[in-house]
Amino acid sequence: MVRGFHRVPQHTSRYGRYSGGDPLEPPVPVQAALEAIGAEVMSGTSAERAMREYLRRGDRDREGLDDLARRVRERRSELLRRHRLDGTLEEIRKLLDHAVLEERKRLATDVAMDEDARAFAEMRMENLPPSTAAAVNDLADYEWQSPSARADYERIKELLGRELLDQRFAGMKNALENATDEDRQAVRDMLNDLNDLLEKRRLGEDTQEDFDEFMRRHGDQFPENPQNLDELLDTLAERSAAAQRMLNSMTPEQRAELMNLAAQAFGSPELMQGLSRLDDNLRSLRPGEDWTGSASFSGDEPTGLGEATGVMQDLSDLDSLSDQLSQFSPGARMDDIDLDALARLVGEDAAVSARALRDLEQELKDTGMLQRASDGALRLTPRAMRQLGRALLRDIATHQSGRAGQRETRQAGAAGDRTGATREWAFGDTEPWDIPRTVSNAVLRTVADGGDASAGVHLDTRDVEVVETEQRTTAAVALLVDTSFSMAMDGRWVPMKRTALALHHLISSRFRGDKLQLIAFSRYAEVMDIEQLTARDAVWDKGTNLHHALLLAQRHFRRNPAAQPVLLVVTDGEPTAHLESDGRVAFAYPPDPRTVAITVHELDNVQRLGTQTTFFRLGDDPGLARFMDALAQRAHGQVVAPELDELGRAVVDSYLGSRQPWRGSPEDFGDLLRGRSWWW
Repeated sequence: MVRGFHRVPQHTSRYGRYSGGDPLEPPVPVQAALEAIGAEVMSGTSAERAMREYLRRGDRDREGLDDLARRVRERRSELLRRHRLDGTLEEIRKLLDHAVLEERKRLATDVAMDEDARAFAEMRMENLPPSTAAAVNDLADYEWQSPSARADYERIKELLGRELLDQRFAGMKNALENATDEDRQAVRDMLNDLNDLLEKRRLGEDTQEDFDEFMRRHGDQFPENPQNLDELLDTLAERSAAAQRMLNSMTPEQRAELMNLAAQAFGSPELMQGLSRLDDNLRSLRPGEDWTGSASFSGDEPTGLGEATGVMQDLSDLDSLSDQLSQFSPGARMDDIDLDALARLVGEDAAVSARALRDLEQELKDTGMLQRASDGALRLTPRAMRQLGRALLRDIATHQSGRAGQRETRQAGAAGDRTGATREWAFGDTEPWDIPRTVSNAVLRTVADGGDASAGVHLDTRDVEVVETEQRTTAAVALLVDTSFSMAMDGRWVPMKRTALALHHLISSRFRGDKLQLIAFSRYAEVMDIEQLTARDAVWDKGTNLHHALLLAQRHFRRNPAAQPVLLVVTDGEPTAHLESDGRVAFAYPPDPRTVAITVHELDNVQRLGTQTTFFRLGDDPGLARFMDALAQRAHGQVVAPELDELGRAVVDSYLGSRQPWRGSPEDFGDLLRGRSWWW
């Protein structure tokens, strides 16, 4: 040792095989997942279940949990179809047959051998029991004449010992190849010390110092490098239980053969006694392991005891992976999936897919798209609703442009015509920036502050100027959506919700001065926020109470007297319910003329506020069409009868055009009240 030398700690790097999948793979598809989950939520599925269903299905670029579970099942079946458990017995039979053959050759050619001894030896060879185990035990005291035969017989004892140890200590078979007597004695000492330590644990008398001393003496035989006795126990018990399940899977004849052979392991019964003692200790300390299970092997590939125990562990791991991938257990999470076991048993690509799904689940939560409500249920957040609304508006814009993939317009659509002037930006402004003036302001400010504009400038909110536009009239918008059960029965539930979400996002992001109120009506009407409406599930509730919805819309308009009232009604049926003066609901089908009259009266009250009205008729019922046309004429409005996939575009178009009111000539509405043909 060189004195005075001070060793400086060095940072070390460890290199290994990359296991993260394709580094150029597209990022986690949060938006696509959110849209798929949102569609399920709007159809009435809980956010929790919708996310689980998405993770189960995956997407076109990634396998889902169901695909991974299928691959796990296929891998399990493959192991059972490939292997059979008599590999060790078959190898012993081959060694015994070769030993007997070599011994007979030697007996036949050894001229120096005493004839009586030769005859006795040949008789023993001829009368060996048909059972391999019995034959091996019968030859335990035989004096072999052939060195080759003696070596084969010794290999039988050596193989049995290594296989029995490999059952309990993975890798021991290879570690003890060509073992010396000293090596075998070291194993016996380790077994005795281990059993003593485990029996101390059973009595509650063990200490960490006992474990440390055991590892100091025998740690080189445990490459797992356990840090305490519990870690060692877990590893040993799992392996030992797998060995027991392997024995349970053998036929009674195979099991009896193996037990009879075990006494010859390493040439004495001492090893088997130590292993039996170990199994008893592990069963007592880890009763929760599966000690009674079994499997049905049907393959042609002979498998040794140690390898078969490893296969049983793999089968157990595959069963655990199936449970983890099912996500059925209460509180199950994607983090529960053992990615290392999945990569080892099924393939690295399977682990990459599972990791991507896990990251997707976490990303949805980390980015604030999903969160737990006070009742513990998972909910779409307002941010998620904005994302969904943006996607819906993008789809609508694509259909309106007539060219898929057309770039979004740079005009926000919220402002009126430009005046030619600019002004300083203020919080809440939606007008477009005047880029030349903004950049000029930034340059001048940088120079005034003593900076070098040639080295670059940084924009500040003080620099921004926006294009001044003419004042635009704000609107008070009431979107009335029919939530009666017929909407769900006829497949109109999700398009209705998507329409409300698209309009809500358009107004909240582009027309912030407008006031939108969402009103759902079935037997009753109620004001809802967008999260309530999108999460609402269809329920069997008789009644289409447009009268109540118009009352709520009128209240919204009166609360915003300076805004232009805009009424948008989405429905698939005539009014069949109205509110009485005492607040009770009166229902009748076919629609009662009194319900129609009260509804029309309330529509007139809404119309007196100067409301621009559009009815969106869903369905092809002729009676409904006549009724909607009559209502629209009376309200100086219009009727739009879109296909379901065009409903969102039709409502947005109507809203955007609501500042140029459509005027129709009023018609006499008395015929409608006197006639009843429209009921059917």
